Amino acid sequence: MIVYDRLWETMSKKGISQYKLIKEYGISSGQLDRLRKNAPVSTFTLDKLCKILDCRIEEIAEYQIE
Repeated sequence: MIVYDRLWETMSKKGISQYKLIKEYGISSGQLDRLRKNAPVSTFTLDKLCKILDCRIEEIAEYQIE
């Protein structure tokens, strides 16, 4: 299972809020909801988040054995 707990930590470190992702970077609230629920998201979304946050995928997502 892929979880996105690290995303919220990285956003906090970089000073980027969910509001800013929506208003300034065009990330939809639906995508953020999917990330909050650890639901599947596209690689396009993950790529966009890495660019916005200037980070590696490991700083956003983590694979956990169920």
